[in-house]
Amino acid sequence: MAKMDKIEEKIYQGNYPLTEDEALFLLEEGDMLKVGALADRVRWQLHPDREVSFVVDRNINYTDGCITGCGFCGFHCEPKDAKNLSFDELREKVAETIELGGTGVLLQGGMNPDLPWDYYPGMLRAMKTAFPEIHIHGFSPPEIHWFSEFFHRPVEAVISELMDAGLDSIPGGGAEILSDPVRDRTSPKKCNSDQWIDVMRKAHGLGLKTTATMMFGVGESPADRVEHFHRVRELQDETGGFTAFIPWPYQIHKGRFIAFENTGVDYLKTLAVARCYLHNVPNIQASWVTQGKKMGQVALMFGANDMGSTMIEENVVRSVGVTHTISREEIIQLINSAGFDAFQRNNVYGRLQDYPGGIQ
Repeated sequence: MAKMDKIEEKIYQGNYPLTEDEALFLLEEGDMLKVGALADRVRWQLHPDREVSFVVDRNINYTDGCITGCGFCGFHCEPKDAKNLSFDELREKVAETIELGGTGVLLQGGMNPDLPWDYYPGMLRAMKTAFPEIHIHGFSPPEIHWFSEFFHRPVEAVISELMDAGLDSIPGGGAEILSDPVRDRTSPKKCNSDQWIDVMRKAHGLGLKTTATMMFGVGESPADRVEHFHRVRELQDETGGFTAFIPWPYQIHKGRFIAFENTGVDYLKTLAVARCYLHNVPNIQASWVTQGKKMGQVALMFGANDMGSTMIEENVVRSVGVTHTISREEIIQLINSAGFDAFQRNNVYGRLQDYPGGIQ
């Protein structure tokens, strides 16, 4: 029996997991439409209802000052030139989010040595005291690892203090590719693969749910992508703490690592293989923010069951010239027109409101 036939039989029988060799075969030699059909099968096994979720929230960049200087980032600046949000500005952004029907905020910042430790739990308390209903999804593993190193506090102590101040979950940012030779080239001053996994393991152990991400297309090999998938699946087997996996391609800007823009074919195929391989991660998110709304719809046929956030505010991807925007009404319409019923969720995939026929 041909290798593709064996993989297809394995998936249709629900005989998981796929091996790394099988995932690599799908990436390197699998027909895109056949791989997409397999991913769609896995999606229906995990989510038998014809539904797609989304969240209404905003990304808040509390500082753009960062000393890591990752070559792919168009957002950061030197700490001395940074814009650091005040607690009043943070409260204003949360108030606007709630007025627009949002239920959460995603905090993202750089490694800024000019900010004291008290700023971080302080910002959480400022938001939570004023708006206890808001879900704070914040501080990626590289940020938490840097807090631990710079402020000489154990990772568990950092996470615990942030939780006490109001942190509800952790985003999977800063993963890029969980293969150290790739990280050494793209983000050498950021935490390594083991350290990223360690932060997530400790967060899960403290009861926090997190997401996992992958920014691909920076010159890594297909085997590097499979290694990334494997690290995520291995930790998920151990902790069960990941709610979702979110892959997106690198967006070319002045600090390019590659000669040509990543293609839609590569995005869809990588997304589909992720869905097939990560059988133990419940949700796969379509990246309309980087790929556009129509490609986001297509991703729903390639294994994705979630359309992500309406992104009331987003600055990091925008900084490299990608400016897709969407409203709650439009994201519901996109889901409906793709043949699914929409429902609004929170940042840890709790169901909030159904929109089976769109907004009435």
